[in-house]
Amino acid sequence: MKLDEYNAYCATLPATHHVVQWRGAHVWKVGTKVFAIARPEDEDSPLRVTFKVTPQSYDIMKDQKGLRPAPHLASRGMKWIQHYEAPGLDDDALRAYLAKSHELAAANLTKKMQRELGLLD
Repeated sequence: MKLDEYNAYCATLPATHHVVQWRGAHVWKVGTKVFAIARPEDEDSPLRVTFKVTPQSYDIMKDQKGLRPAPHLASRGMKWIQHYEAPGLDDDALRAYLAKSHELAAANLTKKMQRELGLLD
């Protein structure tokens, strides 16, 4: 997945906004909660994408080739994975994990904030 594809996909998820921070990282948030971080290394390298996962997914993914516990986040006990090299995840799987990360982050917002963002029926 290229950076423009990552940004375009994250923009389709409900109530999201994009900021560039932390020395050029493309950060996507739902409300105030971060759900995805991507940092391009260069044109020829795979995009490094970091996202929140369930504890079960973390246990399965942390040792897969091309995936690792997210630097700085996982060391603090958070369940975040970084896709950083091939084979990692194919684009469809990465999109599915980004959607789940969005869902997990949104669930950590207050009910009031979820309602204000149109995330609750």
